[in-house]
Formats: sequence, C-alpha cells, structure tokens
Amino acid sequence: MRKIYLILSVLLLSLQLSNAQELQAKVSIASNRVGSTVDKKVFNTLQTSLNNFLNNRKWTNDVYQQNEKIVCNFLVNISSAGDNNTFSASLTVQAARPIYNSSYDSPLINFIDDNLTFRYVEFQQLDFNENRVAGNDATAANLTAVLAYYVYIILGLDYDSYVLRGGDPYFQKAQNIVNNAPDGRDLAGWKAFDGQRNRYWLMENLTNNRYSIVHDAFYSYYRTGMDKMYEDDVAGRKGILASLNYLSNLNTQNPNLMITQFFFQGKSNELIKIFKKSPADEKARALDLLSQLDITNVNNYKTELK
Repeated sequence: MRKIYLILSVLLLSLQLSNAQELQAKVSIASNRVGSTVDKKVFNTLQTSLNNFLNNRKWTNDVYQQNEKIVCNFLVNISSAGDNNTFSASLTVQAARPIYNSSYDSPLINFIDDNLTFRYVEFQQLDFNENRVAGNDATAANLTAVLAYYVYIILGLDYDSYVLRGGDPYFQKAQNIVNNAPDGRDLAGWKAFDGQRNRYWLMENLTNNRYSIVHDAFYSYYRTGMDKMYEDDVAGRKGILASLNYLSNLNTQNPNLMITQFFFQGKSNELIKIFKKSPADEKARALDLLSQLDITNVNNYKTELK
C-alpha cells in the first residue's frame, strides 16, 4: 500500500511540474541548405534537445496551468555549416496570445532574426545560466543565449498584454543577456553596431523610459482592445485605436524605432478584419494611422479599408 502511495505521489508531482512550465513551444530545424558532408541526424538530435530545453525549463516563479501555457514556435533555418561543428542560421520566432472569451489566438510576436551562429556537437548538453551567459565556449553558448533571450521577450510581452508594465521583470532578464552576451567575431546581433534591427535595439526600445508608451500600446491593444471584441466590438475597436494612437505619438517623437515595426509584424490581417466593418469615420482614422505606422502593409490597408 505504501508503494502504491509513493508511486501516486510521484505521478502527481510529475503532473504538477509539467503543468508548471510556461511554454508550449515547438522547435523545428530546417537543414536542407546544408551540404551532404554533414550527417543530418545531428539536427534531429538538436531539435529534440531544444524542445526539451524550452519546454522543461522553469522560466518564471509563476505556476501555469496547461491551458495557460504560451504557444510559441521557433524555426532554426540553417544556411551553412563551417569548421569545428559551427553553423550559421536564421531564427524565426512566433508566439500567440489567447483572446478572452474566444478560441482565437492573436499574434504576439512574429520576427526573423538573421544572425544566429552557434557550435553544436551531437548529444552535447544544452544549458543556460543567466548569471554566466557566455559560458566557457561563447559560440556554443550563443544558441541557448539567443533562445533564452526570445523566451524572455515573449514572456515580457505576454505579461504586458495583461497588466500594464507587467513584463518589466522579463525585459530586465533579456537585458541581462544582452549585457553579458557571448562575444565573438561571428556572433552578431548583440551590439548596437551590428545593425539597426537586432537584439540590442529591440531590448533598448523595450527598456528605455523615453519609449515607455509602447507598453501602454501593448496593454491597450490586447487587454482593453482584443479581449473586449467578442462581448463589445465597439469598445474593443476603441481600445485598439487607443493603442494605435499611442504608437503614433511614439513614432512622431521617435521615428524609425525598431519596436514600432516589430509591433505590427503578423498583425495586418487581424487589423484589417477588425476595422473593415467599422463606421466610416473610425475606418478612416484607422487607415490613416496604419498607413503611417505599418508601411510594409500600406497597400493592403488602402485596398481593404477604403
């Protein structure tokens, strides 16, 4: 009887721990561009290890139920293999946020990071220590450092969408990774001089108090906008327009910020559906704001919201 009790206790504890994790992440690795000199089995092993790394690690102090886990996808698209088991790749990061009282998930992040270089030897242990980000081998540590960085971005944006400035602790964790990032000639993306749209600038935009209104925009878009749509679409559109106004004010004072473009990636179809049935004056206001803020999709907005 005692053995049965112990077994049940272990099973219950395992179930509680599995529910405690924050992410429902799926990592995929595309290696079709890598030559035949590399044994492709290494990428299957790496894919399994990365899925375990993201889904089995505890990233916050909060306990998440199964239905509360953040659905996210990571695509590592390997472009080339170099010497000493090094690989160059791009990383696509996607995450969604469930909308209250519906089965709909709204895009939270949809971003491609073109600067991922890492070293990996099959079956090596993947680990991340936020107090010692670079580790002993900077190129090997870069892979988990980049993934951990985006996990904290996802967590920060998710918390921001429920509570105003709720994501601050996780943006600070991401900032710590930037400050202590692996350093090397080929490990781009962590420094201001690596480009205008990279990990450094995304983090700078999210933590600089000059741009704090962007957090109001995330909160307004989701909590007072999208979450209201299914019970009161008028109030929901009002919340989303408020979000666009926040971003317009930010863009007027600080044009060409990375975070403004970052905000809209993956949202154009959603925004068109939201405002397509708006009254004429509201639709015109939305079209004006979106045409200024989301240049990439301006033709779609003009066609669909005319």
